[in-house]
Amino acid sequence: MAAITYELIKQDEHTGARAGIIHTPHGSFPTPIFMPVGTQASVKGVSPDELKDLGAGIILSNTYHLFLRPGVDLIREAGGLHKFMHWDRAILTDSGGFQVFSLGDLRKITEEGVTFRSHLDGSKKFLSPEVSMQVQMGLGSDIVMAFDECVPYPADYNYAKQSTERTLRWAKRCKDTMTSPNQGLFGIVQGGMYKDLRKWHAQEMVNLDFPGYAVGGLSVGEPKDLMYEMLEYSTSLLPQDKPRYLMGVGTPDHLVEGVARGIDMFDCVYPTRVARNGMAMTWTGRLVMKNAAFTHDHHVLEEGCGCYACRNGYTRAYIRHLVRAGEIFGLRLLSLHNLWFLEEFVRRMRQSIIDGRFGEFRSDFLANYHPKG
Repeated sequence: MAAITYELIKQDEHTGARAGIIHTPHGSFPTPIFMPVGTQASVKGVSPDELKDLGAGIILSNTYHLFLRPGVDLIREAGGLHKFMHWDRAILTDSGGFQVFSLGDLRKITEEGVTFRSHLDGSKKFLSPEVSMQVQMGLGSDIVMAFDECVPYPADYNYAKQSTERTLRWAKRCKDTMTSPNQGLFGIVQGGMYKDLRKWHAQEMVNLDFPGYAVGGLSVGEPKDLMYEMLEYSTSLLPQDKPRYLMGVGTPDHLVEGVARGIDMFDCVYPTRVARNGMAMTWTGRLVMKNAAFTHDHHVLEEGCGCYACRNGYTRAYIRHLVRAGEIFGLRLLSLHNLWFLEEFVRRMRQSIIDGRFGEFRSDFLANYHPKG
């Protein structure tokens, strides 16, 4: 039996939105799902038990960062990433490709792979499809991502074509290298902002028969309408019986529009990153807790919220004080709140699909949500 399987529970009649279950060697979880990001084997400021309390069924860790520090040998020695970080639910590891390509002048791309300078100490490193697969097998994650080149925005047609063709060749090498029966290798569909390239690449990737597919190269600076157009087109080319993953997206408006276009899985550092900058996510928009308006505000962050901060009565005034004083507890409270918010958001979205009212959920949310707060 395949390590990763997808079970469709209900599909919306009017959009691509669907509710399902993804089964992994470390348990099953419902979709749509938001995956908290534990870049360096830890979701910043949040314990594994707290992640379980807020309902996380899967988290993401980063191959690039773990490859550099502490190194795959140490994690393998510890019994794999699950044991190393004390997390017994599912883990997805990205390939390291996006981080490497973000290094700009510090890296050089060839057909063999990517040579780059470590952002930690400047030492010379090399990642390839084979190295990425070997590292991810050593980490022992449940879902492994193929090593790809993320096409930047903007990119001219010839560059996007050459990059996408290389990503296909790399995907085949990843599949040849991935030999672990307890891990599922997901392919990544690229193609930039060119529909013919995305169609060709999606068809070729589907022919390789991966257990799941990610849509890559979106949310990289393109206009929102173009992102949604490319996303809808890309998902229409992917099989119904496999999970679909939109990489690096974590604001609720992007999540609901992604789900409307058939996406099952999301990840982003956004909720914990903005928490560390003193921002709370709510159903109507963001709260910038440093603002003076909250100085005497003795309400919780959001009424009816089930996060640790809100259910225990921590007020906006108190959290503002902690943030302004640089107290770590304030940033932890905001991190727990933001992660709870997104997990609850996808839970309610999933229920609306099952109940046949996703369209109502989507329109009501977007009518009341103001991203700028």
